[in-house]
Amino acid sequence: MPELPEVETTRRGLAPHVEGRRITGVVLRRPDLRWPIPPEVARELPGQSVLSVRRRAKYLLLDTAPGSAVLHLGMSGMLRVLPARTPVETHDHVDLALDSGRVLRFTDPRRFGCLLWQPAGETHELLAHLGPEPLSEDFDGDYLFERSRGRKAPVKAFLMDQAIVVGVGNIYAAESLFQAGIAPGRAAGSVSRERYARLAAAVKTILAHAITRGGTTLRDFLSPDGAPGYFEQELFVYGREGEPCKACGRPIKDGRMGNRATAWCSRCQR
Repeated sequence: MPELPEVETTRRGLAPHVEGRRITGVVLRRPDLRWPIPPEVARELPGQSVLSVRRRAKYLLLDTAPGSAVLHLGMSGMLRVLPARTPVETHDHVDLALDSGRVLRFTDPRRFGCLLWQPAGETHELLAHLGPEPLSEDFDGDYLFERSRGRKAPVKAFLMDQAIVVGVGNIYAAESLFQAGIAPGRAAGSVSRERYARLAAAVKTILAHAITRGGTTLRDFLSPDGAPGYFEQELFVYGREGEPCKACGRPIKDGRMGNRATAWCSRCQR
């Protein structure tokens, strides 16, 4: 599933081609994706200019005067800006026609993505209870320390809780915990303030760097121009189970935590 850097890469790729453009038509080839597509999408968007393309957590929002189209890429979704006459393929479910003569096309083979509607001045229920953005000033070690007190859940699960902080999925949680030297199975409430400061700094550094590298290409993700992300080439633990740790040489351990694959170094992370 695309994580925050992949979604931010998509946002940055789309914005120059979409912001300021008028939507001239909406084509919905399916009435639903993960959930039914609200009628407001086809009713409100035509004739509206896209004021901005924003990201909140792993959601993209196309802002217009009456409201925002809320998109999630799911497991395999892709947004591309294409010439209007580009042939439609099997999994091309949505087109937003633009006054530039191009279309913003949403392709999603597995249909775990979504296209929803957020009226102007309101917050969609999926976005209402999310934690702070990890690259914002609201997210730091003190925040993590205070929110973790009394929690017995593994620190990795705590870090991936979207009510705690948004957009830190399995890949970047594993890499951040490695950089901070914290074992993923350690109880969140047992991690010190100092170590949470290192963890917050690691999250910020790794996410920012992954964005500059175009995200991580695993399975299905491609940026809007079709180019892969390159952060996969720099992973220290995720997907490297059994391989030698790049820092100490000990084999990377693997296991499952909260039904998710987990990789770590038993020497470098405690």
